Amino acid sequence: MKKADVEPFFATLEAANPTPETELEYSTPFELLAAVLLSAQATDVGVNKATRKLFPVANTPQAIVDLGVEGLEDYIKTIGLYRSKAKHLVEAARMLVERHRGEVPRTRAELEALPGVGRKTANVVLNVAFGEPTMAVDTHIFRVGNRTGLAPGKTPLEVELKLEKRVPEKYRLHAHHWLILHGRYTCVARKPQCWQCAVSPYCDYKPKTPAP
Repeated sequence: MKKADVEPFFATLEAANPTPETELEYSTPFELLAAVLLSAQATDVGVNKATRKLFPVANTPQAIVDLGVEGLEDYIKTIGLYRSKAKHLVEAARMLVERHRGEVPRTRAELEALPGVGRKTANVVLNVAFGEPTMAVDTHIFRVGNRTGLAPGKTPLEVELKLEKRVPEKYRLHAHHWLILHGRYTCVARKPQCWQCAVSPYCDYKPKTPAP
């Protein structure tokens, strides 16, 4: 993607959705952290179904610790990899209680020190809960970054670092949400909907999908 096309690309996405939000349901930084941890290789819809039952019962680190791994599994067993996620979430909650007085830390290093929390999860929490302009590269952003030519890279980290360089500052706070939603609903994996894509004029993808 040409440098001159990056600005209108994001301006177009912003015009269509000025204040994008995560589709995960949460009301506190800890609920967000828990939901993102549970969302690995799972859909937001599936995670929301589970947390709607879990959070009224346990939505603080201490409450999750008290619930225990087996108790937590009962609430999240509809989510893929639920056993390992339950262990990670309980251990992460225990660390929050013991090291952070039950509060979600606001630095990447402290977040990534929690079990089950990688760079992507930390970036989501920093962005959504604390308003930092981070780029949480999931499968959708990885695909869009490469397919459009906006931020080509062989690894999620490479795409993330290129996005940090290429996205104009005024769009950085919401950029990863625009790209996730674009990849989820328009620039889909198997058959991108190029015929109804508002940013198609700025995209490097050559075999544009014709209207059905």
